Amino acid sequence: MASSRAGSVMVRENHRSWISCLFLLLHLTSSPVRARPDSLKDVTDGNWEEILTGEWMIEFYAPWCPACQQLQPVWKEFADWGEDMGVNIAKVDVTEQPGLSGRFIITSLPTIYHCKDGIFRKYQGARTKDDFLSFVHEQKWKAVEPISSWLGPSSFLMNSMSALFKLSMFIRRCHNYMTEQLGIPVWGSYVIFGLATLFSGLTLGLLLVFIADFVFPSRRFSSPDYYQKKQTMEQVRLIRHQEDEHEADGEEDDDEEEEEDDADQDEVWSRRRGSPEGRPEPKGQAFSDEALRKRVVFSREEEEEEDT
Repeated sequence: MASSRAGSVMVRENHRSWISCLFLLLHLTSSPVRARPDSLKDVTDGNWEEILTGEWMIEFYAPWCPACQQLQPVWKEFADWGEDMGVNIAKVDVTEQPGLSGRFIITSLPTIYHCKDGIFRKYQGARTKDDFLSFVHEQKWKAVEPISSWLGPSSFLMNSMSALFKLSMFIRRCHNYMTEQLGIPVWGSYVIFGLATLFSGLTLGLLLVFIADFVFPSRRFSSPDYYQKKQTMEQVRLIRHQEDEHEADGEEDDDEEEEEDDADQDEVWSRRRGSPEGRPEPKGQAFSDEALRKRVVFSREEEEEEDT
């Protein structure tokens, strides 16, 4: 009996020791697993405005990119130091977030940005953990020229680029759905998108015409007496034209009168080419035109004196 009791006590002690070891093992293995997911953050189109406050290091990558795949282990190690330095380490999958790809104009992968209180700078250094740490800890980012405000992610231009990239991704998904799910050939999908673009352009143009006509209405509809005013203006123009013609006719009459006066003077000169008494001058004693003009003027002055 005593031996059986001693064996049961030993079994109980062994169970207790095994249970305590199991709890210790679970505690040691579970604590680091819960801390790591918070070290590397995901930025999406819904929460991207969080990066406008504080200090951030953001990596733009794609799962199919070989260079991005090589950088991922280094970037995760760098993220483990982010909490100690007070820097948020984040990543953006451009295949899942096309809006952010257009908002930051990502043309190469991977692309890394540093952000400090809404001011963005593009990282151009080596892609090692030590280089990332020194870039942040030694504040080497101050030597990098920041991106201008009109190219910042929150500007109107970048908002438009983000919407454009989202639209292109939506069109691509529609194309894949029609070709893969519905079985439409590729050229058929292109025809559908072409017709949709044509009709949408015509609709937008018609809408702009309506808006322009509403904001700047035609004079024909803005004033009810438009035609009456137009007729009055035409009558005024006709009257002015007739007056101009009348003045031109008067000028022609004056020119004709001047020509008649010149002809009369020529006749007077021709009559008075002779002697002062009206007799013809003898041959060889003809006067020049200048002398004749002087004689005519002199005779006119004498006639005027006699009249007075």
